[in-house]
Amino acid sequence: MSESMPPPVNPYQTVQPLSPSDEKLWAILVHLGGIFFGFLPALIGYLVLKDRGPFIRQHTGSALNFQLTMLIASIVGAILIIAIVGIFIIIAVSIVVIIFSILAAVAANKGEAYEYPLAIKFIK
Repeated sequence: MSESMPPPVNPYQTVQPLSPSDEKLWAILVHLGGIFFGFLPALIGYLVLKDRGPFIRQHTGSALNFQLTMLIASIVGAILIIAIVGIFIIIAVSIVVIIFSILAAVAANKGEAYEYPLAIKFIK
């Protein structure tokens, strides 16, 4: 009595790559989300979307590196607020985040890679 058993089924589905338009959309959202929510959109985007395509991996990794660098600069500014210089650091960081996040979102919309200046490469 040998019954033919079906082959074992993989309970985990493979990750499907995103379409180019979806990659652009998510890259834009990750870059612009950093203006309002700091490093969280970049971190969530990187963890969830990094395996969905090289374009989205590059943009989420780049955004995460930049946002973590700006977080460190903001912490330094907060510590130095006692010496008044910290206020200027925090204002400068805010302006830099807005400008470079918009530039990165525009590059993502064009389908181009973008590397933030001033970003420490935490993620390669």
